[in-house]
Amino acid sequence: MKVFLLPFGKINLLESNIAEIIINDGVVLDESMVIKYRNILQSHLETPFSLLINKEHGYSYTFDAQTTMGELDDVIAFRAVVVYSKSAEMATQILMNINKNNNWKIKIFRERQLAIDWLLQNQNNKTAM
Repeated sequence: MKVFLLPFGKINLLESNIAEIIINDGVVLDESMVIKYRNILQSHLETPFSLLINKEHGYSYTFDAQTTMGELDDVIAFRAVVVYSKSAEMATQILMNINKNNNWKIKIFRERQLAIDWLLQNQNNKTAM
């Protein structure tokens, strides 16, 4: 597995078309950070790719970062978000609501392996929930 360490988190390439994103604790993710990890994803993954967003740490987003995340819709097939707390789940729901017009294929999970399994199944079948 290839790992990219960034000042604000890391990206694990789980498959040729699936990456896991882990943001460090306390980070306020801004637009430039989203662009930086987006460039890594686009350079190292086969498209369309899927993302496992692992919210093992507490962090937040600027509004510009939230809207910039929607700009990859043409290359992201599926998003699975692993949450470990109610606050992480609520933050994810807010982000989903902000981007509801983008028709994300996204699902929230409480267990990392279930999220990976869902991504693998859907990435291979290219079917949505």
